[in-house]
Amino acid sequence: MSDDDQLRTRLREADPAARLPPADPERVSRLLDDAMSLDTPTESRATGTRRRSPLTWLVAAAAVVLIALAATFVLTGRGEPSAPPSDESPASSLELALPDQETAGRCMVPTPAVLGRAEVAFDGEVASVADGRVVLRPTQFYVGGPADQVEVAQASESMQDLVLGVRFQEGERYLVAANGGDVMVCGFSGPWSERLARLYEGAFAE
Repeated sequence: MSDDDQLRTRLREADPAARLPPADPERVSRLLDDAMSLDTPTESRATGTRRRSPLTWLVAAAAVVLIALAATFVLTGRGEPSAPPSDESPASSLELALPDQETAGRCMVPTPAVLGRAEVAFDGEVASVADGRVVLRPTQFYVGGPADQVEVAQASESMQDLVLGVRFQEGERYLVAANGGDVMVCGFSGPWSERLARLYEGAFAE
């Protein structure tokens, strides 16, 4: 036996993998394919710098997106669904009072000039009357507002007789004016009529 044959024999005896069974050819082929498909950096001979393939950058970008999504998940309460925003806003309400009976007892003739001083004036319909309270739904504001509804106290019979206080009826249409938060009586407010409508148009003409 030559020296070369003796060296080969010793190398085979020292090889720890020599006692293992032969590898499966299909598995070896699959491992080779996987190794060939791995993304490896390339080196530019001109600059000596190492470059990454587009696949590397795509994987990196996907990782950044996943990190951002995870942070959002934590900051927004671990992804718990929130209630959808409601398009409905609470109804705005305007509240008016009745004037003091002694003050209201000094009436003047309704004129456009006097009515034009009103801070609130509107055309509306009575939506409800209950427990001495009246709720009106304005259809047009001449001045003041806007508001979805106007609440006012129901005038007593004595005020109706004394200063023409308005006795509101549900479902009826009214023209109402107010100053200082008090309903103007003495014919400045009342059930809708052509005469009263002309007075409002003249008072609040542009």
